[in-house]
Amino acid sequence: MQIIFSPMRRRLALAVGAALAVISSGAFAQAEISGQGGAAAGSPVPQAVSVSQGQLDGATGDTRNFLHSNMNYAQTRYYPATQINTKNVAKLRPAFIFQTEVLESMETAPIVVDGVMYITTSYNHIYALDAVTGKEFWHYKHKMGAVTTYCCGPNNRGVAIMGDKLYMGTLDAKLLALDAKTGKVLWSTQIADPEAGYSETMAPVAVDGKVLIGTNGGEYGIRGFVKAYSATDGKLLWTFNTVPDKGHEGVWAVNDSTNRNLHRDIATEKAQLAKGGEFYKTLGGGVWMAPAIDKESNTAFFVVGNPSPDLYGAERPGDNLYTDSIVAVDLNTGAYKWHHQYVPHDVWDLDAVSPVILTEAMGKDGKMRKVAIHGGKTGHVYVHDRATGELIRFSEAMVPQENMWVLPTKDGARMLPGANGGVEWSPMAINPKLRMVYAANLHQPMTYHVEEAKYPGGKLWLGGAFKVIAAEKQWGRLAAMNLDTGKMAWKFDTDQPLIGGVLATAGDLVFNGEGNGLFRAFDAKTGKKLWEYQCGAGVNAPAVSYTAGGKQYVAVAAGGNTQLDFKRGNSVIVFALP
Repeated sequence: MQIIFSPMRRRLALAVGAALAVISSGAFAQAEISGQGGAAAGSPVPQAVSVSQGQLDGATGDTRNFLHSNMNYAQTRYYPATQINTKNVAKLRPAFIFQTEVLESMETAPIVVDGVMYITTSYNHIYALDAVTGKEFWHYKHKMGAVTTYCCGPNNRGVAIMGDKLYMGTLDAKLLALDAKTGKVLWSTQIADPEAGYSETMAPVAVDGKVLIGTNGGEYGIRGFVKAYSATDGKLLWTFNTVPDKGHEGVWAVNDSTNRNLHRDIATEKAQLAKGGEFYKTLGGGVWMAPAIDKESNTAFFVVGNPSPDLYGAERPGDNLYTDSIVAVDLNTGAYKWHHQYVPHDVWDLDAVSPVILTEAMGKDGKMRKVAIHGGKTGHVYVHDRATGELIRFSEAMVPQENMWVLPTKDGARMLPGANGGVEWSPMAINPKLRMVYAANLHQPMTYHVEEAKYPGGKLWLGGAFKVIAAEKQWGRLAAMNLDTGKMAWKFDTDQPLIGGVLATAGDLVFNGEGNGLFRAFDAKTGKKLWEYQCGAGVNAPAVSYTAGGKQYVAVAAGGNTQLDFKRGNSVIVFALP
């Protein structure tokens, strides 16, 4: 095993703070981060780097590379190689450990292209590495603007690649294109105004000459969107606003997707709406995670986060479309196709954040259908017809549910799940052969507190707080759900809430990490724990796999998590068989 140190390894200095999301007290913070340079250092990648559209389209069957942050456009996170499998995974050991310059939370999903690995860190650093040895080629440090505003840590979840360019969103709400060989910035586009609460942590999606990216900011009164930019020069091609100018009141739904009453005062909401105003401009609806792409139907699918303010619904009468929804739009134009809203007029911060997966599942008629699925903070996996958005089924609850949907009060009302879920932003994975989807869940009992709050102008805007109940145990659950029935096939409970994501492989393995540093492999059929390794810091990022030189590797970041305050680190650990 090799341990690879960055040439200038040191703790990253913070200008004001780490923008911690302290969920136990329901408080968020705003930070202003000063620049740290703005150019790539090191040497170019020694070979040409280029990924064709055909390669991106065929990523599902690619047993060498990991070309998308979630494996493929369908975001299945199912790696098709079998060299590492249930019979030999117990022999897995570190091949190398790469330590970055940035000691802060890591949520990156590395991509691997012909033996070259690209990883990102908090504060928008990118490293290009030899994926076999861990040797560093180049290191890019983004020169941050004067102000960055973000709720849940200074994270970055990865880059997209197309042709010879890498694409990254930044905390100061820019989209960058970099030369994949050298790390040189080729163009930079300002997506939105960070002083108004906008920021970028998601991995973009590159497809057909376009780069798709959403936005953070649901806690700051932004107006959410997904935008498409020209991959060549960064010019804006289209925008889909996740809060429409008109019609955001929806159908005045009284129940959620599972047909449970939301206890809304519809008459009061309608009276408030009649007073007029343009509150749609501050209604939230961030898009945290990468869209899924169906090239056959020319459709992009994504989920939309919470409305603003999070807990004080009197400021935003109506269903608050398209918050807490799965949405399908035309890939070329951004034109609306369909949506399904899980929690209309959400006052519990149970937004939709875990990325959509495109797969097949049995319909109500017993026939297989093309579907789009989402793992919710509610603890359900929702299965939709991909063409129409029809909700075919929702799974049994993966975590306890109690007092749903009790309204927040000044003194606090207890409800489960808490505001983190269920399934947080953590990407799920599927095994299409076994007909299973695997989801990392949290169990954090909370009380919901509400208070009147007017729009503060791009500042934190919760309208109350959600607070962990100290006397009640918190834990995590890795759950395997049957795609065709919605029933739980197996579960594995962990000492700490799970956040970070899942990888499944054709070797019938499931990989998942925990905040205490344990990285584990499970039998995908039974849930039996087959292997574990202590990484030394929270494993709160989704793992990836790739093959180089005839050997299969599994890589995962161990940097901890700001949102749940898990132990920080600065390592990407890469495992292989002896």
